[in-house]
Amino acid sequence: MELDYKRIVVTFLMHLGDVVLTTPFLEVLRKAAPHSHITYVIDEKLQDVMKYNPYIDDLITVDKKGRHNSIKGLNEIARRINEQGRPDIVINLHPNERTSYLAWKINGKVTTGMSHFLFRPFMTQYTRLDRKTRHAADMYINVLEQLGVTDVSNHGLHIETCKEWNDEVSRFYESQGVMPYDKLIGFNIGSAVPEKRWPAERFADVADYFADKGYKTVFFGGPMDLEMVKPVVEHMKTTPIVATGAFKIGSLAAAMKWCDLVITNDSGPMHVAISQGVPIVALYGPSNPFFYGPYQAKSIVLESMDHYEIGKSMKKVIKEGKYKGISVITEEQVIKAAETLLQES
Repeated sequence: MELDYKRIVVTFLMHLGDVVLTTPFLEVLRKAAPHSHITYVIDEKLQDVMKYNPYIDDLITVDKKGRHNSIKGLNEIARRINEQGRPDIVINLHPNERTSYLAWKINGKVTTGMSHFLFRPFMTQYTRLDRKTRHAADMYINVLEQLGVTDVSNHGLHIETCKEWNDEVSRFYESQGVMPYDKLIGFNIGSAVPEKRWPAERFADVADYFADKGYKTVFFGGPMDLEMVKPVVEHMKTTPIVATGAFKIGSLAAAMKWCDLVITNDSGPMHVAISQGVPIVALYGPSNPFFYGPYQAKSIVLESMDHYEIGKSMKKVIKEGKYKGISVITEEQVIKAAETLLQES
């Protein structure tokens, strides 16, 4: 399929980590279509991820839990996209009903990518997502391969920050007594899935260990993570910087960039840190890091499972009741991994 000199719309309304994982897809798409006009359709709450992305020309935001949470709202988005002319190609990367309906309603001359089964009859070319042999980032790139793209080289995950976000972060760190020359270790301890959360007291002990070594420690995460961070801070003997809930996504990326290392559960902010080139110690629970682990990152992944069965979802692993829990990962393992990466940097 010819992609250059076209109006292309990419529809994707997934969560934070998933959206960050599409940034290599956009780099590959732009190389294949250097003269095309590329629009990305995104959940409004996540717009910072793509706000300054160099590979797109336009960003359309969807308030999917608010004013656009209806057929009427999605039709409004489709009309807005078509105000500048009917798109040549719509590429849908998210096969749920909402996004598939929107991709269909945009009514591109060609509609391709993934789709919910109800809308597949209306697609020009349906492409499957390879969930069995590729990392998620490569899975999205493979959609382009199925459309004929051969150069899939890319520079990994990327969130472009701006002066406003960088200045906000500088002021925050200055208020906390952090200077640019300080050694800083970040911690991202939250996760929407309890089985992905390493014990709070272990995060506290690891943070104390590195604080005693002269590092300053900072805890990240969104407002919903505050209740998880509180017991960690209370358990600590040293005093960390609590940046939990302090930043929106763009500023969070800028804040993580200051870190020499981030120790993290498997969650969206992990991918944000990777997008800034920060070394990562990633603690993995029941989800398979082969598919959703650090992508093209300087990282060490610590796994809590001896074997991951391809095709078995995280929810199924948990439901079976045999998962031993992420606490099988020891403090010693985390400290050793962190020190290894710090010595290499």
